[in-house]
Amino acid sequence: MNTTPRSAFPDWHGTTIIAVRKNGRTVIAGDGQVSMGPTIVKGAARKVRVLAGGKVLAGFAGATADAFTLIERLEAKLEQYPDQLARACVDLAKDWRTDRYLRRLEAMLLVADASSIFTVTGVGDVLEPEHGVAAVGSGGNFALAAARALSDHTDMDAEEIARKAMAIAADICVYTNGNLTVETLD
Repeated sequence: MNTTPRSAFPDWHGTTIIAVRKNGRTVIAGDGQVSMGPTIVKGAARKVRVLAGGKVLAGFAGATADAFTLIERLEAKLEQYPDQLARACVDLAKDWRTDRYLRRLEAMLLVADASSIFTVTGVGDVLEPEHGVAAVGSGGNFALAAARALSDHTDMDAEEIARKAMAIAADICVYTNGNLTVETLD
């Protein structure tokens, strides 16, 4: 059992990931900033991945090594349940919650295919947004609010909304920058 107090670990921040689905198009965008306390240690990290032969997008917030472990597990679930993203996410969340090793991982995933978006967490949540927009990370709430407003009140497409919402988040959140990785599914 890890008895090291959480405060002994570095104070890592610096991710905003957003998923937007509009008019049959799904986009996940992520910024590139990684910070340790008040210091930016990397400005162009790639936190969005294409999985399942281009059918699934995933973005992550949290500890990078933990997120990579989860993405690898998700890829295995997608191979086990092809074209069943919801089932793969639920199975991953179950494993994440019950496996002693996985339970300690500190990350969140945004996962999407052409028809669905899910937020997957280590407490067993697999959440599908009501409004076609989901976000995680330090600037997630800023990006989410901006994207919801833009989606409901403009004719912008999914990618334009994601990019503008990320720009707004970067203007507000000191742990978010404008170096974006954007992946799209039609």
